[in-house]
Amino acid sequence: MMADERIDTRLLEELTEQSQDLNSDAMRITRGALSGFAEAAGPSRPWWRGGLLAALVGGAGLLGAARAAADSPSPSASASGAVTADDIRALQTAAALENLAVSVYRTAAGLPFIKDGNTTVAAFIAKTTEQHQAHARAFNAAATAGGGKAQTGPDPTYKAVVDQALPTIKTPADVVKLAVGLEDVAAQTYTRNVGQVSSADLRRLFASVAPVEAQHRAVLLAVQALLAGNAADLVTIPVDPAKLPAAAGSVGFPDAFYKTDNASPITEGAVQ
Repeated sequence: MMADERIDTRLLEELTEQSQDLNSDAMRITRGALSGFAEAAGPSRPWWRGGLLAALVGGAGLLGAARAAADSPSPSASASGAVTADDIRALQTAAALENLAVSVYRTAAGLPFIKDGNTTVAAFIAKTTEQHQAHARAFNAAATAGGGKAQTGPDPTYKAVVDQALPTIKTPADVVKLAVGLEDVAAQTYTRNVGQVSSADLRRLFASVAPVEAQHRAVLLAVQALLAGNAADLVTIPVDPAKLPAAAGSVGFPDAFYKTDNASPITEGAVQ
């Protein structure tokens, strides 16, 4: 159990702050890209501009969504640079993964050993939930800007995995294990999507969100290693390096290049 008296939470607080900083950097890119998007489109496209700017004000890390969508709102357009049906499906699947992550983190936040446990751990979950909500809004804003529908449901493939896992969750380590898997799938999916979507703006969108999810996973892997080693008390600054498990030096970044073997296909969470 992660009791308050056993944990110096300064390291987790610092990691939470770094995660927010990374997400904030993505937001700054978003504002610049959307400004250029609106300026290029002019006043003749009010149907999409209001939705995108509203998403930005609401906290979505959109990163330009798709300037091509302003030129061709049809998701089936095939001209070079125009939004395609696969673009829309990729965005909807991404939104579905984000929706599922939000649901899982909200469920975790309500568990007694999280809700009534360490306040810093609960704050990390709350901040990560906010970031996933922002990502879902971004992906859905881009999908609707391209003429598609917003995806408000969870990814069906991984929802089945989550539904099977939730009854077995008894400890913080169980929560971390489930969250690690979801963050990894999202990061792998967005990394692969960079090479699958048709416009530079959509590539920027996926390429900016992927590292945020990868960072979530890295933090969770570090926490997981310490919990597995019964060393929750080592989540502290300063720390005696001699007491850290061997995995502490590498567990948070196991891949030099992010793998995409488990990336979700673009059709997995598309609106049917």
